[in-house]
Amino acid sequence: MSKIKKLLALVMALAMVLSLAACGGSDSSSDTSTDDTTTTEDSTADTEEAADTEEAEDATEETSGDATASGDVISLTVWGAEEDQTLLAELVEGFKEAYADYATFDIQIGVESESTAKDTILTDIEAAADVFAFADDQLADLVNAGALQSFDALNDALVAYTGKSVEDIEAANGAGSVAAATMNDTLYAFPMGGGNNYFLYYDSSVLSEEDVASWDSLLAAAEAAGKQVGMTLSSGWYNASFFIGAGFTTSLNDDGTTSIDWNGTSSLGYTGVDVVKSMLNIASNSAFMAIADGDISNQIASGSLCAAVSGTWDAEAAQAAFGDGYAATKLPTFTCAGDQVQQGCYSGFKLIGVNAYSQNAGSEYLTNEESQTARFEARQLAPTNTNAAANEAVSANIAIAASSAQDVYGVVQSVGGKFWDPTATFGEMIAQQTLDVNDDDAIQAALDELVVGVTAAVD
Repeated sequence: MSKIKKLLALVMALAMVLSLAACGGSDSSSDTSTDDTTTTEDSTADTEEAADTEEAEDATEETSGDATASGDVISLTVWGAEEDQTLLAELVEGFKEAYADYATFDIQIGVESESTAKDTILTDIEAAADVFAFADDQLADLVNAGALQSFDALNDALVAYTGKSVEDIEAANGAGSVAAATMNDTLYAFPMGGGNNYFLYYDSSVLSEEDVASWDSLLAAAEAAGKQVGMTLSSGWYNASFFIGAGFTTSLNDDGTTSIDWNGTSSLGYTGVDVVKSMLNIASNSAFMAIADGDISNQIASGSLCAAVSGTWDAEAAQAAFGDGYAATKLPTFTCAGDQVQQGCYSGFKLIGVNAYSQNAGSEYLTNEESQTARFEARQLAPTNTNAAANEAVSANIAIAASSAQDVYGVVQSVGGKFWDPTATFGEMIAQQTLDVNDDDAIQAALDELVVGVTAAVD
């Protein structure tokens, strides 16, 4: 294996280590990555010796783009969140010292949040980082803009450097996370972490497992205890859970518009009016608290709630408020047209992508079983890797276990930008009970107006 190819392999390994840190890695993951770098070099050498063909050489050369080797100087751009900058700098210095005999590294570290990655990347794709993390709802825009390399293009390099194919990566991760990283039947990113959904936190000293099984029994038990159950309705991300459970759908069209069928009849035979009446019955209960988007943790801390719908980000607040009674489970069922219907959810994932203008195609390590386990330990981020998810420590985590249980009833969020404002307004109407539960015509009219707003053309 030539020195230049060793340098390129090291660039790849560095991208892996740094990207892990940018996504919330820990010192333990840094140690693991050093071992994996050696393995990657060896496997690459074996591949080249076994397949001394022009095709194998081309696959290797494809890894030498934006992260380029110029003499013994390797340049690389890496983005990480604001809170990770100190850790990133430490890892960069440690890597430089460990591999000082191989090359001089020119590493530029930038600040970029997973939640805003798309906006920054699309401003100037060629100037963006070689490897970056992003939320799954940004995938379509990144793919449509040509910002991500497809795994059809990366497969040869993946096999050469890691011994793993696209199929291996898909098989190692949960189906939901793979779906979130896929567009037009093509994988465009590495699943990195899940748990971006919502479920029910509750105080087990007040509520039993039987109480939290349905909204009917949950609200009755809360009322008897002089407590309330909180949920955000003024957000399409949350209020979609009732429609999802009843079999309704949303989907993102190629032109960026959203298809939505909430004003019709679902595949399960429920009407949108049925669902809204169910929501109105819940919202009108004196034991229910409609909470503004983003205010769940404050309301949990207030002590007035015995249960609340939220996600892993509020685990600390729920544990502090409920103390020894701290518990969590999937969302309850709700009464819809006389049936008990399991409440659904949108399930979100964090992904790692490779810039389309970078030929540095190495990010598998930072999303493998060991790295996802390390990320769980550092950030409590739910693994998508099935082996990591089966880890005893992951299973013992109350919030992540509840998140995983709810994911069974979740769907990958697939909506355009016009979805959010109309669904937020509609949810607020339900929260404020401005619709009459007995007026089917008014409810249908409101649903029709919602669909018109959501399906509007993109500006």
